[in-house]
Amino acid sequence: METISKIELWADTHHPKWIDFIRVALGLFILYKGIIFIANTNALMQLMSNNDLQFFNLALAHYVAFAHLVGGFLIAFGLLTRFAIIFQIPILLGAVFFVNINQGFLSAANNLEFEISLIVLVLLIVFLIYGSGKFSLDHWMKNHPNW
Repeated sequence: METISKIELWADTHHPKWIDFIRVALGLFILYKGIIFIANTNALMQLMSNNDLQFFNLALAHYVAFAHLVGGFLIAFGLLTRFAIIFQIPILLGAVFFVNINQGFLSAANNLEFEISLIVLVLLIVFLIYGSGKFSLDHWMKNHPNW
């Protein structure tokens, strides 16, 4: 626990203000992908069309949709950012390794999904370390505890 506190202290002292705009854009992009995912849930069902795992596929679709919608909102506003990112990382690991392995890495048919998934995964890891920053609800609530 002491190591986590040291990392958080280091990240708070070395957090540039411009990176908060990237966090907001990342959160809005994840929220957008959640909306697109809800509009096109059949794509996931076709991708994972194993009849033996039908309940698992349905549960996974609901998890991804909920995590993207709520997590994107929380990341964009900087509220419980690290907590929201922890729920996003397994989804992006699955997108980078499992989904793109079936479609082929860096293929033309992939339409940049692998690259976008990889960039989002790297940004999530960066914000897991750096936290939400000064332009966030976390920072505001820390400075105004009695409001």
